[in-house]
Amino acid sequence: MPRSPLLFPLLLLLLPPLAPCFGLRGAGSRPECGPCRPERCPAPASCPAPGISARDECGCCARCLGAEGANCGGRAGARCGPGLVCASRAAGAAPEGTGLCVCAQRGAVCGSDGRSYPSVCALRLRARHSPRAHLGHLHKVRDGPCEFAPVVIIPPQSVHNVTGAQVCLSCEVRAVPTPVITWKKVMQSPGGTQVLEELPGDHVNIAVQVRGGPSDHEATAWILINPLRKEDEGVYQCHAANVVGEAQSHGTVTVLELSKPKSPRFPAPDDHM
Repeated sequence: MPRSPLLFPLLLLLLPPLAPCFGLRGAGSRPECGPCRPERCPAPASCPAPGISARDECGCCARCLGAEGANCGGRAGARCGPGLVCASRAAGAAPEGTGLCVCAQRGAVCGSDGRSYPSVCALRLRARHSPRAHLGHLHKVRDGPCEFAPVVIIPPQSVHNVTGAQVCLSCEVRAVPTPVITWKKVMQSPGGTQVLEELPGDHVNIAVQVRGGPSDHEATAWILINPLRKEDEGVYQCHAANVVGEAQSHGTVTVLELSKPKSPRFPAPDDHM
């Protein structure tokens, strides 16, 4: 029996799609790359990090790469620059499917320009946009922030109070590495020269405390005088030092003597007679 000429087209309709076998792409995949025609590329938008650019999937049109802190992923398929990875964010913090470009190598670094950078990626970005032409002029010197001498951010404020009360002086310092902070009282020797007495020493009414913070590479020191005596009056020095240098600042404590109330004197009975 002869086969119907319409049977073969019907069989083709019943077969599964053969697009992948013929080099065609299904819906949802990236488009087939044809010959590169730069004149058909969209006008490049201003990149969040100028100079960080790359070619698209077809290697034809220029596209921007995200700098550290830029959005990545999402429907647009935004990519991160060199040395960066696209990290997911907490639910609700950004549109679904988007992440944040973060440096693959975490931690602050010190650059050859003496500046601290939050990451090696930030240093590379700075080097890329530097006006200096030759490569390698700006590079990482060490992990961690650059060392610098202490700087007094908040000096001690002068205070006053009456005897028997209490006073407190504070001093806030920034430095790398962490400085050693001490309190000293400025004294005068019998010869008239300035002498620094380190505290608390033998003073039972003086306490000194130091702790890190409130921010990174900062330290805060306090000196508490309680109870306050007249001889505690004077100038107090906050001194900070590390391997790079030192700094100091002063505050004055003024003590007002609290006069004792005089008991009333009643006249003797004989005074009226």
